Amino acid sequence: MVEETILQNEIFTNFALPFLLIFFIVFGILEKTKLFGEDKKQLNALIGFVIGLIFVAAVFPKLVVGNLILFLTVAIVVMFVALLLWGFVSGEAPKIESKPLKWVIGIVIIVAVGIALLWAMGIEGGASDILFEQTWSGEFWTNAAFVVVVVLALVFAMRNPKSS
Repeated sequence: MVEETILQNEIFTNFALPFLLIFFIVFGILEKTKLFGEDKKQLNALIGFVIGLIFVAAVFPKLVVGNLILFLTVAIVVMFVALLLWGFVSGEAPKIESKPLKWVIGIVIIVAVGIALLWAMGIEGGASDILFEQTWSGEFWTNAAFVVVVVLALVFAMRNPKSS
């Protein structure tokens, strides 16, 4: 029989850890941005507490965040191993001075995070399935077309001002 430790307990993994994660992230963001003013730690803590409790009450966002944290931990380990091997080979920290290389690395990171987010939300299938075969895709494309028409109309109207 397998014994369960305190770190594997359902209350700890499904409630305490997600609550603490969201509480500290919200509190840190509010402290850094000073959204409610200087020296408002108690207000920031209370808002973080309430948002953390609301987050714990919802099931799907907890699953998405849990999956993204798993992706993050694997990505951190992969980057650590890559940097460790780079240090063994070159003997120094990598320096990226090329702007195109920075753009390529940034695009790769954005694509990887996008794929991880789709995986974490449970969206499966090819790109056409994701864009056109979802329950929300009809409304999305209708709204997107409407926004494009409005933007084109504004661009056309502002490009040719008529003076009387």
